[in-house]
Amino acid sequence: MPHTRTTTAERSGADPRSPLISWLAVCSVTAGLFAIVTVEILPIGLLPEIGRSFDVTDGTAGLTMTMPGFLAALSAPLVTTATARVDRRVMLCAFMALLALANFVVAVAPAYWLVLVSRVLVGVTIGGFWSIGAGLAGRLVPPESVGRATAVIFSAVPLGSVLGVPLGTFLGEAAGWRTAFTVMGVLSVVGCGVMVLVLPPLAPEKALRASVLRAALRGSDTHWALLVTFLVVLAHFGAYTYVTPFLRQVMDVGPGVVTVFLLAYGAAGIAGNFLGGAAVARRPRAAFAVAAGLIAAAALLLPVLGERPGGAVALLVVWGVAYGAVPVCSGAWFAAAVPRSPEAASVLFTASFQATISLGALAGGAVVDGATPSAVMVLGGLTAAAGVAAVGLRR
Repeated sequence: MPHTRTTTAERSGADPRSPLISWLAVCSVTAGLFAIVTVEILPIGLLPEIGRSFDVTDGTAGLTMTMPGFLAALSAPLVTTATARVDRRVMLCAFMALLALANFVVAVAPAYWLVLVSRVLVGVTIGGFWSIGAGLAGRLVPPESVGRATAVIFSAVPLGSVLGVPLGTFLGEAAGWRTAFTVMGVLSVVGCGVMVLVLPPLAPEKALRASVLRAALRGSDTHWALLVTFLVVLAHFGAYTYVTPFLRQVMDVGPGVVTVFLLAYGAAGIAGNFLGGAAVARRPRAAFAVAAGLIAAAALLLPVLGERPGGAVALLVVWGVAYGAVPVCSGAWFAAAVPRSPEAASVLFTASFQATISLGALAGGAVVDGATPSAVMVLGGLTAAAGVAAVGLRR
């Protein structure tokens, strides 16, 4: 029998193809997540236009942010366990096709209820794709490159903010909000095609069972990861979902200026993602505490200093840097809490993150309809401060 040399990548379970193809596969997953993140938070920049189209309030229009998160939280464990024996490449491509369908539905929706149906489809996509894609780095690149590949994959979150939402907002203002969703539908179809070409077959390494998730939930470290993630993400999305109404009503700025402000926030988020990735490797809990503290400071000061453009931009930059680090910090905490089952850690991370996004958007919508956008910022800042305290209590 001839001797066969086993490469490091093969021994580790990583993609044994050429480094270029492996990194293209990583980039394709990042592109898919970028499309998902963009579609999920795209309504943030288009809430007033969506509300006017269907004659609903800003708070009711905020349901477009609430629906995906709730469905993602449910679908993350259910879809992942139900399809545990299906090739992960097939599932990723199927989720991208579902995302395209959701975008095309909302682009032609004649009634608001159909918009919400489309957002249900987005939620299923988020839960399934994130649960699989967030932990794929170790299967696509050699062990020494997993850290960088993970940072690249998670960069989809700030990239969706820095490019997707501001450009979608600009496109919505220029050609109508439905056009923005149509473009995202086309990009989702393209992303699906790229994945078919560059992703290797990804047979499930180990079927994820509900018992594994239950065992992971019993860990004390998992409880703290859930608590801190809940507080910080609740604070962020409870306030940031309604940053556009705040900028328009409190600062009285036009759509073009709002787009510039969102670009500044998103650009800072990219920096925060990589800064957080570097910090979390050394001091994971300290990095999470600093990120939560900066969000608290920015949200609390925005009603005070944000009435002037310079102050608003500066605070949004601080906010962007801080939130850019949050997904990396949260994901790292869950991974450390469930070290023997990366997919279980991804499911818990995705479910908790998305459920809290929904709760934040829902709570913020109730406050903005019953009080003012400034009140939303103050409550968000106080909740983020509670997140800092929670990190400090976990020794």
